[in-house]
Amino acid sequence: MIRTQSLRVFVTVASCGNIRDAAKVLRRTDSAVSMTLKQLENDLGARLFETDRKHTLTALGVEVNKLAQDLLREHDRTTERIVALAEGREGVLRIAAVPSVAAQLLPPVLSAMLADHAGVRIELLDTDSTSVHMLVETGVVELGIGGAPAAGTGLSFVALFNDPFRLVCRKDHPLAQIKQPLSRQDVHAHRLISNKSTVGYSGFEEDGPDRASALSARNVISLMALVRAGAGATILPALATRSIYDDLCALELDDPSALRTVGFVMRRGGHTSPICTAFQNRLVSLIRTSDITSHPMLPSDDQCLP
Repeated sequence: MIRTQSLRVFVTVASCGNIRDAAKVLRRTDSAVSMTLKQLENDLGARLFETDRKHTLTALGVEVNKLAQDLLREHDRTTERIVALAEGREGVLRIAAVPSVAAQLLPPVLSAMLADHAGVRIELLDTDSTSVHMLVETGVVELGIGGAPAAGTGLSFVALFNDPFRLVCRKDHPLAQIKQPLSRQDVHAHRLISNKSTVGYSGFEEDGPDRASALSARNVISLMALVRAGAGATILPALATRSIYDDLCALELDDPSALRTVGFVMRRGGHTSPICTAFQNRLVSLIRTSDITSHPMLPSDDQCLP
């Protein structure tokens, strides 16, 4: 079996033209280099140098030198890529996130990662939390960012922050005239456009028993268009209301339970890739230093990097 290291020794000796200089380059003793060359020639069953002085290659040596240089270049490139993958400097990261996080939190994080690591490729899917859970559990994406999955699933959850719900309506809507936080009675007295973001929050779920409207929409852009058209009001996480139209307003709800918890969603028992870990660290750092989210509940480093 021909070893890569033996070929590297041979190519170095061929380039230097003698064992002594090659040994200095390789940081090995003259005898170790000589023994490596002898073993290589034994493995090939033919001489690579015309004389023991190693300054002239045989015809076989010339061809082996060319092939060995090509092999070593490819070997070195491949090794560098493997190291880059292990250090998170290269690779593909597939993420699924709820739309508000994808729009408000991820752009600066992903831009910084691409600027620092030219070999990284990122695929981002924005969808509701239920779909985020499904994409992580089926392995379509490595990491999800959304609400907590139901108990008993094959998913783990690391909470990042709580995001309170807000009622979004037109500024000329009757609810916009109320000066204090809105009670459930205030809200249920008016038509609501339901959406997936309130799943799990009793009273405003899409299929809840006391919903105020049969009208529902999944896309935030569609929701905003319906609200602007006067079709009703809607309930959205505060993070999703930071860029609403000027003719709309986001009103506080008088209900401490009116919030969603957002966090990392991962396959239970799995290990995140180095590039995924680097992304998680960057996002946690952004949340720690930004006021864009409410009620931070950040994990420790060993929690968010399982």
